[in-house]
Amino acid sequence: MIPVIDLFSGPGGLAEGFGALRDSSEETLFDIRASFEKESVAHRTLSLRAFYRAFGHPSDVPGAYYDYLRGKISREDLLGNPRFLAQANRAKEEAHCHELGVTPADEIDQKISRALKGDEPWVLIGGPPCQVYSVVGRSRWRRENVEKFENDHRHFLYKEYLRIIQQFQPAIFVMENVRGVLSSTHGGSPIFQRILDDLSNPSPGLRYEIRSFNHPSDVEITDPMDFVVRAENHGLPQARHRVMLLGVREDMPATPHRLLSIKPSVSVKEAIEDLPALRSMISRGKDSLDSWKNIFDELQDILEKTAPDRSEFVQQQLTSSLAGWSIPTSAGSRYIRLPDTSPKRMPAEMAEWLHDERLEGCIQHEARSHMKSDLHRYLYAACYARRFNVSPKVDEFPVSLLPEHLNVHSEQVPFRDRFRVQLADQPSTTVVSHISKDGHYYIHYDPAQCRSLTVREAARLQTFPDNYFFEGNRTQQYWQVGNAVPPFLARQVASVVADLLQGKEQVAKQPEEASSEADADFVTESPVW
Repeated sequence: MIPVIDLFSGPGGLAEGFGALRDSSEETLFDIRASFEKESVAHRTLSLRAFYRAFGHPSDVPGAYYDYLRGKISREDLLGNPRFLAQANRAKEEAHCHELGVTPADEIDQKISRALKGDEPWVLIGGPPCQVYSVVGRSRWRRENVEKFENDHRHFLYKEYLRIIQQFQPAIFVMENVRGVLSSTHGGSPIFQRILDDLSNPSPGLRYEIRSFNHPSDVEITDPMDFVVRAENHGLPQARHRVMLLGVREDMPATPHRLLSIKPSVSVKEAIEDLPALRSMISRGKDSLDSWKNIFDELQDILEKTAPDRSEFVQQQLTSSLAGWSIPTSAGSRYIRLPDTSPKRMPAEMAEWLHDERLEGCIQHEARSHMKSDLHRYLYAACYARRFNVSPKVDEFPVSLLPEHLNVHSEQVPFRDRFRVQLADQPSTTVVSHISKDGHYYIHYDPAQCRSLTVREAARLQTFPDNYFFEGNRTQQYWQVGNAVPPFLARQVASVVADLLQGKEQVAKQPEEASSEADADFVTESPVW
């Protein structure tokens, strides 16, 4: 197996893709030797998944693991079981809770050296924190405090990644980051060009060719956008656009690498439709099924009094929605058994990747609580999206449903799509860590459910297998899901890397031109009222 070291791991999306790649004989191709993550809750998730992988093949994972997922036993009961001592120790050796740049470099180096054991070739993967590179993040911080933004150490956390390259010289590295890094500047100079220069020439005598997963290695890359991988073009249910760099050490055989295969995208509905229908919970008041059912009548009353022209279409969409679904009575839980009648329209490859029959249900599928006023907006927005196949902007809501923000009526109001429905028949918009704060950007497409997405639904859009458990409270679970690399995409990246290391000659073909909608939020014409 090819050793892998994972830096800035988050909950382990990249490592999951590499660790799950198998050959035709069902032999694992990559061995995740060490991962490093600073957040303790994400580290707990990492170590649990390392424990899962330590059994070798999914069929060898003990039933006790599933008992833990269902909440029947504690984490301590699972990891402390003497029968699983070897696997628990292996997980401890793999998953490390350290902050790169803060933990002494010698300590990090010792653990990497011990993990690699001198084996060659090996692969470095990871994505340095991206908050200062994201368009939204840097816009907000520059507006609030320019000096603080310029002095933020996270501009140069990629140098911790660079230091490991300098010290250990991996045969190949894969670095992932947000698309905003392409336009980010520091001190007036482009950050991305600085990253490319540093990674290409880490130290005297050490050089890497920086390749794109989208373009042949013998074609010069002149546009930084050529490094952007669009997840929806590779069979994922999400329009996630990320920079992915493939670094190949200069002394490696000059083998052309295979490009990522173009695959049909998967819709939100295909990805999550088989999960049980849930109702939202109500915050700031009594939560009960009767109180939740009143949401439907309350919205109709509001519209009839303030926007009668909108009332009729909402009623039509509710009627057609409820005709196919009984009103959900459950708000979900940590574990739910799946009925045999669940819809199964997911593409076969995605279903094989996500589903686990041994689970006999789904985990972490629980609706969060929302204020009634927000539920009225969610319900209206879902009906609107169902009717017009577009999520309404703030100024397309009736005045009576607008939030009481000081700037909501301003022509310069930011985030006009602050209430965004994930359209049923298209890939979702990008799942980001903001989902941990509220559900406004992630409203379920089905009006009858009237809620935001659950952790499991968000994990489905991120393509985490159904048996992947996120530790921590629900807010922390959302945060981990939003900060991750989609594992199904990571497995495809791992396949490219494996072929390259195994010296397989590839005929590199130019991928089909991406749809002109690839950089849009799938917006169509809004109706004129």
